[in-house]
Amino acid sequence: MTDTAAERGADRGPVRVMVVDDHPMWRDAVARDLSESGFEVVATAGDGDQAVRRAKAAAPDVLVLDLNLPGRPGVQVCKEVVAANPALRVLVLSASGEHADVLEAVKSGATGYLLKSASTEELQDAVRRTAAGDPVFTPGLAGLVLGEYRRLASEPAGPAPGDGDAGTPRLTERETEVLRLVAKGLSYKQIAERLVISHRTVQNHVQNTLGKLQLHNRVELVRYAIERGLDDE
Repeated sequence: MTDTAAERGADRGPVRVMVVDDHPMWRDAVARDLSESGFEVVATAGDGDQAVRRAKAAAPDVLVLDLNLPGRPGVQVCKEVVAANPALRVLVLSASGEHADVLEAVKSGATGYLLKSASTEELQDAVRRTAAGDPVFTPGLAGLVLGEYRRLASEPAGPAPGDGDAGTPRLTERETEVLRLVAKGLSYKQIAERLVISHRTVQNHVQNTLGKLQLHNRVELVRYAIERGLDDE
């Protein structure tokens, strides 16, 4: 089983980060600030094509990604790197707070979305939380994303993996409880506090649930839960 970023960090040192932005001064400043605060910056890139290549080679835990890139756009970079390495967390760091950009980034596999107006301390905290698997959004954007989850869940969709199959995997009572709280928009830290269990245990339950349901990321997991009404329980 693949270790989580948090587990790897505990076992072998700091969170590995890659910074992607087409403005050299901004990119270098972010990389420097993260490095000075204890993160290991393993790579940087200035365009989409370079970002995909270097992310595969450097294997960061967290990719700090701008959306407006030459070559491949940021959302395409996000799709490709997450498809190549589902354990990779993507934190979008963008000047745009447009709702369409936020939703497109999340649908592409981003774990969080932070505006460039964030402080250095907010960025550092966001990278740590992203590495741990928590969804991190600039205030005001989290509700937007949860609303989109609900909209997607209201649309007709094909059967979920295993639906109608006698071999449909069964979730444990605890996995179902965690899934219900994920669907309500709680962070892993909040779920851990609510259930009086460790953050790592919450991560393990989520990963086990993704595996059982043959889903790939939090977006698909929340949609699955909302379609089944778990967020209303």
